[in-house]
Amino acid sequence: MNSPDYEYLRKLLKERSGLDLSADKQYLIESRLLPLARKAGLPGIPELVQKLQGGSSALITSVVEAMTTNETFFFRDKVPFDHFRDTIMPEVLKARAGRRSVRIWCAAGSTGQEPYSLAMTLKEMGAALSGWRVEIIATDLSQEVLEKAKAGVYSQFEVQRGLPIQMLMKYFKQTGETWQINPELRAMIQHRQLNLLQDFSHLGAFDVIFCRNVLIYFDQDTKINIFNRLARQIEPDGFLVLGAAETVVGLTDTFRPIADRRGLYRPNDPRAAVAKPAVDGVAVPRVAAMAGR
Repeated sequence: MNSPDYEYLRKLLKERSGLDLSADKQYLIESRLLPLARKAGLPGIPELVQKLQGGSSALITSVVEAMTTNETFFFRDKVPFDHFRDTIMPEVLKARAGRRSVRIWCAAGSTGQEPYSLAMTLKEMGAALSGWRVEIIATDLSQEVLEKAKAGVYSQFEVQRGLPIQMLMKYFKQTGETWQINPELRAMIQHRQLNLLQDFSHLGAFDVIFCRNVLIYFDQDTKINIFNRLARQIEPDGFLVLGAAETVVGLTDTFRPIADRRGLYRPNDPRAAVAKPAVDGVAVPRVAAMAGR
């Protein structure tokens, strides 16, 4: 792959998915896109680039999906789900006792393990949520992974990654060599395709936003822009959950970390928040939410 082809692909991926590749990642593009090129009947990356430059929208989508990582598993990293059970939901139940409803957004929900882990956690709360309206929105760039999430069908390997055996037996039905999560839990999740840097104000306000292991792939200005807009979608007393390697510190004052709760944040008053640097009002590229990484 020559340098012009690599630069074209870097620019395409940045614009379409937010993926910010450094100059030394040619091997990554080759390893992921060469099989795609051959599947499309093309001999190599140069021919693939030529086809992309011709404006093949279907191929562009395939390239973006091939380059975005969909690494996820049930109760990934455990700590955020402990926070959800022990810190977030007790506060939400107290604050929302009047309206008895809660809205949760899983940005970059991938193949569904994260939103289903939240649904199982809520089910385990039993009577505490009796009479409550619970809404979980799971979004992702890839329509392919969303279809898998909707189906809720997982391999033996996938259910063995992080899922407690008691929850497997309680919430899944085995069919041959696969397991399907039960209809009641599937009905708790709304799966929607969404580009994370496009307008998502139509989703409404949320009490809890999980946006884990996706911002690490974006450059600083893109992260700042996302944080500023997430702050407008979260209730003033809501919660933001980030991945272990992600932080708002040094980027924006729209959120503040909660002491002794790694990855857990609460919004500041957005009218008083100051971004570093402020990028509101600057046109943003059409980039997309990648899957839970």
